[in-house]
Amino acid sequence: MQADVLILGAGPAGATAALNLAPDFRVLLLDRLPTPAQRIGESLPPAARRLFADMGLWEEFLGQGHAPCHGNRSLWNGAPAEQDFLRDPDGHGWHLDRARFESWLRSKAQERGAALLAPATLTALSPVAGGWQVLLETPSGAMQLQTRVVIDAGGRASALARRLGARRQRQDRLVCAWLYGREAGVGGTDGLSHIEAVPSGWWYSAALPGRRRVLALHTDADLPAARRLRQPGWLQTSALATPGLGALLQRVGFIATDEVRIAAAHSSALQPGAGPGWFAVGDAALSFDPLSSQGLFNALYTGLAAAEACHRQLHGEPTASDDYRQELARIDGAYRQHLGFCYSQESRWPDEAFWRRRQVRTAPAVRA
Repeated sequence: MQADVLILGAGPAGATAALNLAPDFRVLLLDRLPTPAQRIGESLPPAARRLFADMGLWEEFLGQGHAPCHGNRSLWNGAPAEQDFLRDPDGHGWHLDRARFESWLRSKAQERGAALLAPATLTALSPVAGGWQVLLETPSGAMQLQTRVVIDAGGRASALARRLGARRQRQDRLVCAWLYGREAGVGGTDGLSHIEAVPSGWWYSAALPGRRRVLALHTDADLPAARRLRQPGWLQTSALATPGLGALLQRVGFIATDEVRIAAAHSSALQPGAGPGWFAVGDAALSFDPLSSQGLFNALYTGLAAAEACHRQLHGEPTASDDYRQELARIDGAYRQHLGFCYSQESRWPDEAFWRRRQVRTAPAVRA
């Protein structure tokens, strides 16, 4: 079997790369899961409108019926504040039904000509003349494939890129504990995300389509709060005891309907993020602290940018991967500056480990 591009990972970044490459090349999209799993990360900023328009998906995305996000309400440094999108030229953002959104992107990639193989895993990769020889494991058995370019869209593990010698630079130990619930009250929702700082980290909650709501706490993996996360009922009890968030949850009648899940949420960057015959996209290239609200947008943006760079590389442009790496460096630099500013605005707990670590930016990165 032969392909021009093999994409490992059919999440938002991988599916975006696939749907933009499939009209011109033979694209195989690979994922270890047959259908998207539930995962945290439902927010898209207004600027996503431009990406969907560039990809010819804007009207169809609107038809998906995702919940509008009109801005953020925060309790940061003891002061309540609202940041709305009323003056944003792109309008409001969105709170997504994440699994439905990912399924839609997969289907668009297939409609445009990409082949989807899921479940399947990559078990071997070796360079050959003109590209790569790949061994895949599928429910039907082993499959050999030759491809000109490979794209790592497999998330923070960067399993494909690390096979090729890339390494991850991790900046912190942030984790996110989260669950879904439903709103049983009559208070309704105002379309605002809620963010609230506490000594051990910060809380996040947002209404989702279908009167659902996500609740999440972000803290460092080695702190006492992280060790309590798996205690039954601890997450919801702690949220209800948090002044602003607790009042919100009571007003909307929040009832947890899910078990607590814990996921890595640290900042990290892959070095390098591309090379001759390969690219990394989404979390495989750059993973963002959720406080930035840019993770899902970055998945779409880098998926599109890598597709353009891959197109150039397949047409013989020698600087395509270098240009893409420079774009990743630009994104990473702007992200770190923005994130540092956001954390610096909270000054109530300078002796708490979580906040002390984020006020001092001279510590070396942790190599993953």
